[in-house]
Amino acid sequence: MEYTYKTDGTCSVKIQFKLQDDKVYDIKFFGGCPGNLKAISKLLEGQTVSYIEDKLLGNQCGIKGTSCADQLAKAVRKAYDESKK
Repeated sequence: MEYTYKTDGTCSVKIQFKLQDDKVYDIKFFGGCPGNLKAISKLLEGQTVSYIEDKLLGNQCGIKGTSCADQLAKAVRKAYDESKK
C-alpha cells in the first residue's frame, strides 16, 4: 500500500512510501536536502517500521524540534498502525 504523509516543521513538505507488512519501500521526500534524503531513502529500503523508528525517531534538525528523518519515523509508524485497523 502506498502512503503519503504531510510533514510538520521541516523543509520537506511530504513523504511518500510503500508499506508491505512491516517493511518500507520506495521512500520519496518532497523538498528538503535532496542528497541527504536520497541517501536516507536508499539506506532504509526494505527495513522494518521498528528499525526506522529505533534509528530516526527524535532526531532533530537545528532548533526545529524535529527533522525529515524524525518525520519519516512518525510517518511509517502511523501508516503501519492504520494498516492494522
